[in-house]
Amino acid sequence: MLDYEKEAGDYDALRGGEARAEAAARAVLGLTPGGAGRLLDVACGTGIVTRRLAAARPRLRVTGVDLTPAMVGMAAARLPGAVVRADSRRLPFPDAAFDAVTSIWLLHLLDDPEDVRTVVAECARVLRPGGVYVTTVDKAAAHDVGSDIDAVLADRPRRPAADAAATVTEHAVRHGLRPAGETVFRGTGQGRSPRSAIADLRRGWFTVLPPGGPRTEEFAARLARLPDQDRPRADPSFRVCAFRRPAAV
Repeated sequence: MLDYEKEAGDYDALRGGEARAEAAARAVLGLTPGGAGRLLDVACGTGIVTRRLAAARPRLRVTGVDLTPAMVGMAAARLPGAVVRADSRRLPFPDAAFDAVTSIWLLHLLDDPEDVRTVVAECARVLRPGGVYVTTVDKAAAHDVGSDIDAVLADRPRRPAADAAATVTEHAVRHGLRPAGETVFRGTGQGRSPRSAIADLRRGWFTVLPPGGPRTEEFAARLARLPDQDRPRADPSFRVCAFRRPAAV
């Protein structure tokens, strides 16, 4: 996994910046009830999406939580007094405290399947009856846009998708939530070029290919032979799913 303490300063610029954040926030809010009073953004990172959630609905009280100190510092600068440092597996909030809970680009990072189950359980625990949990799923698959870069990388080693939609749905249902819709949004500015894909390989973004390893360098050499080294291929489209806790009878 990447060192997000080191990545924090460049994180937004390398992942689509404000354009992607706007698209993500719009997708999340489209699945969030208009009357929600409190929203928790789990693993809020730099707060670039969290800030937009708060700005779009001034009556919505938004709280961000993240584990990495550098990320928390950046998020807190964007949302003063509204960001908490905590582990998403042990959220420091009482049961049924929020009308909506979001986790955008979190579940795919968790190596241990038990951690995925635990995070979904915690998000469900702090959700009020009638509230919704909104999360991204199948993130790695979104980057396969059928380009020549994807063809080169097709036979790379992969780990099972921790955020597979079926898996996340199974966990959500186990903890009392029900599917409540989904949407997609475009990852503007995240279309890979061969040169940027090589940089991603060497930065460790392909988690099963360690930087500097022989297989990593083999894929880098194959990518270096592609044409149009600096031309971005198509942007990915990210899938977002919502799950609702049934209202109390």
